[in-house]
Amino acid sequence: MKRKLSAFQEDIPPYSGPKAARDSYADLKQLSAIPGHIYTRPELQILPGQRRFSKVPWLVPMLELLPPTSIGHLKEWGQSTVFVLAKNYNKMVHVWESVMAITELWHLQTNTFIFPGFEATILLEELEIMLGLPRYQRGEEPTISYTVEQINSWSILAYITTRKTDLYSMTSGMHIHLLPIAQWITSQCKWKTKNYAAIAKVAAICICGIILFSESDGAISFGNLRIIDSISEGMNIGQAVLGFLYVSLTSAALGGPFYGSVIALELWMGMHIQFRTAGDLTTKCKTMLNHPLAYVGGLLHMST
Repeated sequence: MKRKLSAFQEDIPPYSGPKAARDSYADLKQLSAIPGHIYTRPELQILPGQRRFSKVPWLVPMLELLPPTSIGHLKEWGQSTVFVLAKNYNKMVHVWESVMAITELWHLQTNTFIFPGFEATILLEELEIMLGLPRYQRGEEPTISYTVEQINSWSILAYITTRKTDLYSMTSGMHIHLLPIAQWITSQCKWKTKNYAAIAKVAAICICGIILFSESDGAISFGNLRIIDSISEGMNIGQAVLGFLYVSLTSAALGGPFYGSVIALELWMGMHIQFRTAGDLTTKCKTMLNHPLAYVGGLLHMST
């Protein structure tokens, strides 16, 4: 049954002018008015979920075995920066105090950080530049084809194996474990199978799962698996990465676990917020030497 627009108009309050709009928006920005927001919980000493961002011992040895042809595929798909971040992932130091401080300023309705006197947020264009992802071009919407057919996630894992026992060992509920996938890559590289495209696709699942879509300990969801698999088809995933990070910040701001790309958040903070290690700016800080910006700063043409 179709309803006319007039049927909804009586539910929409009339516009009361710019002053009323500013006042109502000012009320909306009150973080203390959001039930359960960590802004109102000064006793919270640790950000829930931060322990899941631990070192991944299998990641770098697996990447070092990748054939140059497979690495070339990853670069062709716009994953050069993500690959660099993955190779240096175990060296990085996450400054969780600053991550928690910025999360306390996150507003889950406006998707912005509420600073005294202004707001800020992570823009799609910034994210694509920081992570080196293919750019989303405005005006290309008519050329995008949308798939309405249900995607079979099991067919994506068929790159690795078709044995049901192996497939079930890789999954748990609605998540896929990355360690057995990395073990398959390692075996393929040692056997020199020359299955370069398949190795690159599966390697993309591992590096993007750790750097962009980290959700639980060494695992990603089936939904994010489908997003990562679309990289080889030329799809831009910047919007998905940013949306996932927004959801993560909302979860953490309400006292839930933090997930998503903490590296993207720290890159954004490092570019916009000035960190002072001491009164003397010549003092070196070992933590900042292992900040994610230390590994992509050259790619972003940033000075020391």
